[in-house]
Amino acid sequence: MARQSISFTKPNDEWLKTQVDKKEYSSKSELINDLIRQARKQQVEINWIRAKLKKNENSGFTNESKNEILAQSKSLLND
Repeated sequence: MARQSISFTKPNDEWLKTQVDKKEYSSKSELINDLIRQARKQQVEINWIRAKLKKNENSGFTNESKNEILAQSKSLLND
C-alpha cells in the first residue's frame, strides 16, 4: 500500500479524530480510504446519470416509464 503525507485543516482533522474516537473507524487512514471509495462510487453513478441524460436528450424521449428509471437509479445506489 502506498504511503502518503497529507495535511488537513483543523476542523477536518478534528472531525477525523472524532470518527476514530467514536470507533467508527480504527484509523484516519481507514476513514480516508472509505471516503475515497464512496467518492469513486458516487462518480460512477454521476457518470451513468449524465450518459443516460445525454442519450435521452439526443433521442428526444425515452420509452422507459418513470418507475423503470427510478428502479434503475435505486439499484445503482444499493450496489
